[in-house]
Amino acid sequence: MTIMDDLRGHPPGKLALVCHQDGGAVELTYGELLDRVDRMATLLRRLGVGRGQVVTLQLPNSWQLAALILACHRIGAIPGPVVPIMRRREVRFMLNLTESPVYVARAEFRGFSYRDMIASVDAPHLRHALFVDDLELPPADLDGVEEPGPGDPAQVAFTSGTTGEPKGVVHTHDTLRAMNRAQAEVLHLTSGVVTAMGSPTTHQAGFTWNLFMPLLLGGTAVHVESWDADRMLDILQERGVTFFMGAPTFLSDLIEAQAERPRDLRRLETFATGSAPIAPYLVERARDVLGCRLYALWGMTENGCVTITRPEDPPMRAAESDGTAVPGMEVRITAEGRLQVRGASQCAGYFRREHVYRACLTDDGWFDTGDLARDDGHGGIRITGRAKDVIMRGAENIPVVEVEAALLRHSSVRDVAVVGYPDERLGERACAVLVASPGVTLDDLRVHLAGLGMAKQYWPERLELVPSLPRTPSGKIQKFALREGLR
Repeated sequence: MTIMDDLRGHPPGKLALVCHQDGGAVELTYGELLDRVDRMATLLRRLGVGRGQVVTLQLPNSWQLAALILACHRIGAIPGPVVPIMRRREVRFMLNLTESPVYVARAEFRGFSYRDMIASVDAPHLRHALFVDDLELPPADLDGVEEPGPGDPAQVAFTSGTTGEPKGVVHTHDTLRAMNRAQAEVLHLTSGVVTAMGSPTTHQAGFTWNLFMPLLLGGTAVHVESWDADRMLDILQERGVTFFMGAPTFLSDLIEAQAERPRDLRRLETFATGSAPIAPYLVERARDVLGCRLYALWGMTENGCVTITRPEDPPMRAAESDGTAVPGMEVRITAEGRLQVRGASQCAGYFRREHVYRACLTDDGWFDTGDLARDDGHGGIRITGRAKDVIMRGAENIPVVEVEAALLRHSSVRDVAVVGYPDERLGERACAVLVASPGVTLDDLRVHLAGLGMAKQYWPERLELVPSLPRTPSGKIQKFALREGLR
C-alpha cells in the first residue's frame, strides 16, 4: 500500500487538512484534498514530470505544499522538500544533485524573493520554476497513470545540516508508512487525532508527524505557515489539537506564552519532543501549564522516530531517557558506545551518493547513526553525544549530551550547547554556550555540577552567554556555527 491507498479509504467528508496561511485558513476534507491532489498531479504531468523524477518543493506550510507532495505520489514522481530558509547555494546543490526538472515556491515569503533567487541559480536540468501565487489548477486528467508501488521512492529529504553537509535521504512508500505506523502505535494515536507542530512540513519531522501520520490514520492535520507561539496557542484552542510535536525550544515558547495568557487546551494530551535533552522542569511545566504529557524521542531523517518514551513509563522518564525502540526497529550500542539501528523505517540510501551510504553500514547490515549512546537502565537508550561532536580533553572523552542535560537542571539555564574549543596543551576544552538568566557565572555552573556528583574533568572551562542558539528548522543546534565563533 501507499499513502494514496490510505487516503481513499477515509470518509470523504471528514476534515483532513486545516492550513492557516495568507492571513486566513483553508479547510479541506479528504474528498476535497484528493480532488486537489489529482489536479496538481495533472499540472505536473502537463509539465512533463515523469515517474522517478524529483520535484523540488520550497514552500511554507500550506495546502499547496501538502497537495503537491501527494500529487507526486499520485504519478510516481518523488517530492523533494526544501526548507524555506535555504538560499541559492543550498538550492543549487539540491537541484543539481537530483537533476530536478521542476521547482515550486512562493514568489515571495517573509520578505525574501524566491522568484529572484531561482532566476540566478545555475541548474541545467531545471525546466520550470513555478510560483503558487500564479498557479491555476486544471481539471483532473490522469487517464493511463500508473501509481507507484510500495517499494518505489517516495521522498528525497535533505538532512538538516547540523554539520553543514546535507545528504539527500531516499525513503520509499514502505519505509514512510512503517515509521508513521510505528510512532502512532506507541503513543496510541487513532483516527481521532488532531495534530499540529512548529516545524516546516518540508523538514522530515513536519513531513512525517504532521502530514503523513495524521493522513495515514484518517485524522486531521493543522498546518501553520510560520511560527508564532501566541498565534499557535490560539489555533490549538480553536482547532482542538490533541497532539503536538516539536523541539524543546517550541515547547518553551508555548509554555511562556500560555503562562502569560492562558487558553483552553483541555484537548491537548500529547507533546512529543526530541533533538535536544529535556530539562526536568519542562516535563513539569508541560503538565502544569499546557496540561499535556511530554514524551522524549530520538530519530534521524534516515529512519524517522526510532526510540520514544511510552505512556506506560513514569512521566519524568522523558528527562532521563530517549526511549525504547518502536515496533519494527532495533537498536544496539557497540563497545565503543556507537548507536546503530536497523529495521522497517530505515531509508533506502542517499540519492546518488551510494558510496557515502554504504560507508555508514556495518558488515552485518546495521546503520551507524554517528550518535553515541548508553543503556538508560530501563531497556532504552540515552544519547550521550555525536561521534563527530566528541570533545577530547587530553585523554578524556567528555560526554557532551550528559553535561548539557545536567546544566539544563540549573534553575537559571534555559538553553545550552557544550562545544569544544582549541587548547595547545590538552587539544580541546569544553565551553558552555548558554541562554540563561543574567548574572550566571562559570562558578555557579561548577557548584551546580558538583552538587550533581559530576566528575570535575567533565565541567565546562569557559562560559559564553548568548540570546539564542543557532538552530536548524527542526530545532537542532548547529554546533559547527558555535565552534567557528570560539576559534
